[in-house]
Amino acid sequence: MRLSLIAFILFFTNQSELFSQDSPTDKIAPKYSNEFLSIGIGADALGLGNAVVAQTGGSSSAYWNPSGLLETNSWLEIGLMHSEYFAGIAKYDYLGLAHTIDERSAIAFSLIRFAVDDIPNTTQLIDNNGRIDYDRITSFTAADYAFLFSYARKTSIKGLNLGGSFKIIHRRVGNFAKSWGFGLDAGIKYQTSSEWKFGLMARDVTSTFNAWVFTLDDETKEVFLATGNQLPENGLELTLPRFIFAGYKKFNIGEKGFYTSMELDVDVTTDGMRNTLIKSDPFSIDPHFGIQVGFKQFVSLRAGISNFQYIKDFDDRKQLNFQPNIGIGLNFRNFYLDYAFTDIGDASIALYSHLISLRIKLDKPNNSTE
Repeated sequence: MRLSLIAFILFFTNQSELFSQDSPTDKIAPKYSNEFLSIGIGADALGLGNAVVAQTGGSSSAYWNPSGLLETNSWLEIGLMHSEYFAGIAKYDYLGLAHTIDERSAIAFSLIRFAVDDIPNTTQLIDNNGRIDYDRITSFTAADYAFLFSYARKTSIKGLNLGGSFKIIHRRVGNFAKSWGFGLDAGIKYQTSSEWKFGLMARDVTSTFNAWVFTLDDETKEVFLATGNQLPENGLELTLPRFIFAGYKKFNIGEKGFYTSMELDVDVTTDGMRNTLIKSDPFSIDPHFGIQVGFKQFVSLRAGISNFQYIKDFDDRKQLNFQPNIGIGLNFRNFYLDYAFTDIGDASIALYSHLISLRIKLDKPNNSTE
């Protein structure tokens, strides 16, 4: 019970600090804002260490690089993923729909949810007479939602595609706090005739705004004040742009359909110094690399490294740490099943996670007049 109360208070304390930093920039633009959108979607991408911005195609492109929607190659593609954190305490879900309009354009809709359900609210555990009353314990959900509306189109330049996503973000913590946010992502892909692909993804390219509103009742406010915590205030949270530069190359092995491919992505954040391989203020650079070996479209083995960080030892010496990932993909006709063994959402210092995602391609209905 005490841990639930502490976690409950810490959330609001952090949100209060979010809008009360000394620097005017830090006040509305903290690092790691909307970080649930940095975890990634699809076991195929996570098995490659999230190094997919140049090669992505299909429904998941709405997240990784919207210009890749033009490689959907079907009337409708459906993407699904479910994963769990911390022994099932937190759940991460994704649904994506991609539709090819014609040979030059495609659209998509994506839904992402990251949530912790049934959190005990023990702030009212003790009644006005100082007695512990377990009947006063209620529960609430802390959930983050993202809705992406994406569009991609070919340009008059051969091999060059453009895409963008308009995203709506909703974050809610029970009846105590909620926020609505809006932002734009933009992506570019260029493919040469020699199987080289290059990509650029600009997330939150115009900066994403989240307006927070806190609605604490009088009893909860008393708990905050009695425990020495500052009451959270309504405010604006700003997510600054992140740029991802990517290069991909595919190599055919013989004439039997075997191949190998590799991709290097470099993330450049603009919100200040982070614990990355190359760090400075305001830019920090975080590379990640993926490689896969496959046979035609039927099966592929994947591996990737990501999340380079400096971790302190017990003697205060820093060591460079990184996160390895592996995965496999299977395809049977229009069904794609992907598996990854990856340290999802962490920096390679916690337990690894098993993750499965599914993609289904549907042909145009026979009775459709579109």
